[in-house]
Amino acid sequence: MEYITFRTAMGWVGILASEKGLMAASLPRSTEKQARLELGEGMEQAVCSPRRFADLSTRFKAYFSGERVEFPDEIDLSGATPFQGEVWRTARLISYGEMRSYLWIAERIGKPGAARAVGQALGKNPLLIIIPCHRVVASNGGLGGFSGGLQVKRRLLEMENAAVIARA
Repeated sequence: MEYITFRTAMGWVGILASEKGLMAASLPRSTEKQARLELGEGMEQAVCSPRRFADLSTRFKAYFSGERVEFPDEIDLSGATPFQGEVWRTARLISYGEMRSYLWIAERIGKPGAARAVGQALGKNPLLIIIPCHRVVASNGGLGGFSGGLQVKRRLLEMENAAVIARA
């Protein structure tokens, strides 16, 4: 296990990975310690590895500065249930600046009656931003939920929308 913490325009971010791929990412926090704590139990045996994450940390810094950034990185979903894995992989299909509903994900995974369960799975997403659950909203246009808080979700969506509008 390897990790890194680094400062972005919005605060400290932490990333944790196994040899298979990324396992956890924190939202920006006010201290490095808070970002590290958010990475969870895997941190106990993790080693700091700035070189492994050099490109990813550069992309995160650009993202939190308001630039359009993609995160096609390999992810390790070994801690996910099969349903969570389906939901999280489907959420990764939502492009920067777009929004989809919980129902949209439920339909894509072949479970149209599972919109609420989709929301619960997204609430356990350990790879915030990389698995862009902040881009998933309620069918009625409401924000729905977000483990990072609705203010953060709104801010991320506004930031992405501004970047898309600026490029148009």
